[in-house]
Amino acid sequence: MKVKLHPQFKLNSHQFKTTDELISFSKILSDEVSQFIINWFDKSPFLKVITSGSTGIPKEIALKKEQMINSAKATGEYFDLKENTTALLCMSPKYIAGKMMLVRAMVLGWNLDIVTSELNPLNKINKKYEFCAMVPLQVVSSLDDLHKIKTIIVGGGAISNSLKSSIQNIKTDVFATYGMTETITHIALQKLNYFDVVISSGVEKSLFTVLPSISISTDNRGCLVIDAPLICDERIITNDIVELKNETTFKWLGRFDNVINSGGIKLFPEQIEFQLAEIIDNRFFISSEPDELLGNKVVLIIESLPYSTVSLNILKEKLKTALSSYEVPKSIYYTPNFVETETKKIQRQKTLDLVLNQPKI
Repeated sequence: MKVKLHPQFKLNSHQFKTTDELISFSKILSDEVSQFIINWFDKSPFLKVITSGSTGIPKEIALKKEQMINSAKATGEYFDLKENTTALLCMSPKYIAGKMMLVRAMVLGWNLDIVTSELNPLNKINKKYEFCAMVPLQVVSSLDDLHKIKTIIVGGGAISNSLKSSIQNIKTDVFATYGMTETITHIALQKLNYFDVVISSGVEKSLFTVLPSISISTDNRGCLVIDAPLICDERIITNDIVELKNETTFKWLGRFDNVINSGGIKLFPEQIEFQLAEIIDNRFFISSEPDELLGNKVVLIIESLPYSTVSLNILKEKLKTALSSYEVPKSIYYTPNFVETETKKIQRQKTLDLVLNQPKI
């Protein structure tokens, strides 16, 4: 199929009669933006993209442009974002999240502005936008400026309890995304703020709701299976353990490959982390290492210099209060910096491998 440019599309306040005009203008912005737009309008029905590498080695995959268009339309339908929607791109177009902001704008006829991808991309902006996508660190760094955006979708990393608390009373609607490069960014969304309103409407606050034309089920491991014929040729079997609430909503429990079998008890690191989010100020995650008695024992890795003896003892007491005896970490490790992907996702296994030779506490 030949992709078309919506006649109402604007980029940094410029409108274009032809794709050649758009390509010429994009070269002024950046090589990444320009190269993507060139590839988007070439004759190939596919577009090559790089996966994030958060759960494995980054790899190049080919996505159908037609399916990317369908994904853009699904997001537009979900949020009722019609032509002339004002949108902001503040993420790198190197990865799928940034690419899809461009696709949505070109397909749906948005007025898209591109700014430098930085911690607080809203700091120097003096106008308001209807839609934007950010990573969690950008949201944290932009709290005082979030009122400039009507709706924000957040993806690419874990969203802490402290971040959720900090956005409860802002006017902006904030949604977490669930998806991956293979599903052409998100296939489900979770409301993150105005929990009181959400709960009063009878919707559990921790649930994800799928986009239009997407069906979900689980396999024999309890992992999410996605049927999305408009954006994926085949069913996608994930490694995400979920609890289905109905045909369109699910609760995310954790990664199958992160599950810890300790003394015959299955433990979800992500659920333990949720309970500890208010206790530990630094970034951290829960993992495991082999143990002769338990098979695997729970360990805590903190991005920090080693705690003082007093601080460590206080932390240990808090851990015992917050967690069951099975969940309490049997060892605590420190490292100054977590190993991350280019998109700032924590690489748990590589970080764990890095610290395992350090002294136990």
